Amino acid sequence: MNQTLKSKIMGSLSAVLPITAIVLALSIFIVPIDIGAVVMFFVGAIMLIVGMGMFELGSEIAMTPIGEGIGVSLSKSKSILAIAAISLLMGILITIAEPDLQVLSNQVPGIPNRILILTVAVGVGIFLASAVLRIIFKIHLSNLLMLLYAGLLILSFFIPKEFLAVAFDSGGVTTGPITVPFIMAMGVGISLVRGDKNASSDSFGLVALSSVGPILAVMLLGLFYTPKNASYTSAEVSSVATMRDVARTFLFELPHYIREVMISLLPIVAMTLIFQLITHRYHQRQKLRIMMGFLYTYVGLVLFLCGVNVGFAPVGSMLGRDLAASSQRWLLVPIGMLIGYFIVKAEPAIQILNRQVQSVTDGAISAKSMNRCLSIGVSVSVGLAMLRILTGIPIAFIVIPGYVIALVMSKFVPDIFVGIAFDSGGVASGPITSTFLLPLCIGTCEMLGGNIMTDAFGVVALVALTPLIAVQIMGIQYRIKLNRMPQTAQATPTIPADSDEIIEIEED
Repeated sequence: MNQTLKSKIMGSLSAVLPITAIVLALSIFIVPIDIGAVVMFFVGAIMLIVGMGMFELGSEIAMTPIGEGIGVSLSKSKSILAIAAISLLMGILITIAEPDLQVLSNQVPGIPNRILILTVAVGVGIFLASAVLRIIFKIHLSNLLMLLYAGLLILSFFIPKEFLAVAFDSGGVTTGPITVPFIMAMGVGISLVRGDKNASSDSFGLVALSSVGPILAVMLLGLFYTPKNASYTSAEVSSVATMRDVARTFLFELPHYIREVMISLLPIVAMTLIFQLITHRYHQRQKLRIMMGFLYTYVGLVLFLCGVNVGFAPVGSMLGRDLAASSQRWLLVPIGMLIGYFIVKAEPAIQILNRQVQSVTDGAISAKSMNRCLSIGVSVSVGLAMLRILTGIPIAFIVIPGYVIALVMSKFVPDIFVGIAFDSGGVASGPITSTFLLPLCIGTCEMLGGNIMTDAFGVVALVALTPLIAVQIMGIQYRIKLNRMPQTAQATPTIPADSDEIIEIEED
């Protein structure tokens, strides 16, 4: 277990290290940052690294077996109503505990945190139930996605523009390190019982459909809130003079997150206990392992949120303001592209996805080519996000054509690539996007006097959009290579039998 935890922490370190290096370089060469702020940033980064590592380990050893167990039990049930109700409830409870969503909710002005979190959670729950029913009734994923996204794009023309960017951002942040392992495991559990030739392919798509729910829910929330009149209070870096001040600042905020995380996780723990009492699925050793997983999840989430909100995100916001105030504000575009490029290269979940595609295509699409494609794509996405802030380009001008392209492409690629592509939309929009890029965009927009709701929000949505197109490009490339092969050498893409590898495709 200790070795596994070390591996998770090293993975978190590789994800955060490029950002810290870029911030350090900027503070030296372009926008000088007070030494106290730098220390707060580094302490926050350390807490984020350790917390993310512990959280991912806890989620893996607790959420994954629970999700798979519930998926297997649901698929054996003969009551469609019970299947839908349990899927709805689990989707709500899991989403409430998602750290990326909590980070986003703290930064959206004009909407109470609890209201936004509950709205998004209900959206995930409803569409998770729909996704489970899709697997059971064997409904074609591509057609369903095309219908749903067409509806979203039409609805986007009728909602307040202040909610459009936040709505699409919500779809990206909900597919985080706690939601994805659970939902993917549910899909695997259901497909294991079904056992037909398309079951493995159909296990993909739960995350994709669950991401539609938050977008729709937040769009509808726009009918009740008017954030354009809300004031935004930017996160300020605490003024510190000594290391004692630094320690005191973090320790003062820690009890708040201890309480908040406990409130978020208790319903999941309660549901797990009820599930075990009804099914008696897990033996003593498994129960102890799941309990340890919940402990890792709890401690990791407390450290993660405290480090992000106290030390990490405020420096991102400050850096954005300083860059926007300088005469070199145009550097925001290349700096954003540089951050986007390294975020993808360092994200462990991206590497798992790339190896999965290489395995599915029997090496026809290499992990290296996938990595290069996604790195370039996300780099462009972040550059566009910065360009939007500087120029005021509406998010709809990018998101709507992007989704139209992705949906049209879905009709020309193998079915399995459609599921992987739309599931992987949340992979790139991992914790670093919501904890650093979004505050950076908010700080920049604030200094330039722009509308935070329409101009700053949207970076998560753009980052989440890229894999939809990139993975399907690889799918088209695979189909072309397959068509050029002799008929006897052609093989149908298959999913590796190791369910653990499948489950971990989208951990972020």
